[in-house]
Amino acid sequence: MPENSLCALSYSTMSAKSAISKEIFAPLDERMLGAVQVKRRTKKKIPFLATGGQGEYLTYICLSVTNKKPTQASITKVKQFEGSTSFVRRSQWMLEQLRQVNGIDPNRDSAEFDLLFENSFDQWVASTASEKCTFFQILHHTCQRYLTDRKPEFINCQSKIMGGNSILHSAADSVTSAVQKASQALNERGERLGRAEEKTEDMKNSAQQFAETAHKLAMKHKC
Repeated sequence: MPENSLCALSYSTMSAKSAISKEIFAPLDERMLGAVQVKRRTKKKIPFLATGGQGEYLTYICLSVTNKKPTQASITKVKQFEGSTSFVRRSQWMLEQLRQVNGIDPNRDSAEFDLLFENSFDQWVASTASEKCTFFQILHHTCQRYLTDRKPEFINCQSKIMGGNSILHSAADSVTSAVQKASQALNERGERLGRAEEKTEDMKNSAQQFAETAHKLAMKHKC
């Protein structure tokens, strides 16, 4: 896409994803879990009558779940056309329709990937390999959590995408570590308070013994 064609598309990737979440999914009571900005690796054949000249656009593949139970997950294609700050929902598939996720190369960081659904197949390239990796990790985790009968096949994917060094696991480990540190800090504080209470009690007993001794001495000299 030419640089001047992107001038009107002023959103950064992060702000765009935030805007998509609020504009596309929030009104439907859905929660967007992740998104990846993509371009087609191969141009899709479009019938002559379907060509309309809407100009350049950005495409995002988004993963979302419903807030209402039972939870349903879906993958949605969202576009932002040149000259517009809003987003448009395009194709959508239920997560159950996803049959295969192809990472293209398991031995290196690659931005390319394929998604195979029941009735469609798309070849994509993400804006960066890192963004693709993050989206794949979230997608794999979501499939494991919400799909019970039939899960899509993940092929040609790096081990970190399948859970080895997943950011989701790292986040969970960070939370666990934080809880453990907080618990340890509370225990140490409790021990310090306990020692302080013991010292206070000892001082109280010593003062009481001193008062009793002083009283006895005073009574003895009085006699």
